[in-house]
Amino acid sequence: MNNIDICSLDELKIGESGFVCTLPEDIEKRRRLMALGLIKGTEITAVNESPLGDPKAYFFRGAVIALRHNDAKNIIIKTNGDRWDRLEQ
Repeated sequence: MNNIDICSLDELKIGESGFVCTLPEDIEKRRRLMALGLIKGTEITAVNESPLGDPKAYFFRGAVIALRHNDAKNIIIKTNGDRWDRLEQ
């Protein structure tokens, strides 16, 4: 677990997890996600996807939320580490 991989949320495969690093810059989208409890450091897991692949369902803070590809690609996560790892490594 020494390497930290940075990717967008839409790149997670079903069953993979990561920790939120950044949210979209769009204020309305950011507020909506934060109201759902998606903030920096939140662990999130891809759990399911629609037959055509969009939207994809994610589990975090005890709930499953579906996000479209266009929204998920603007959420940056890190894998292979924990929420307190430094991004500069």
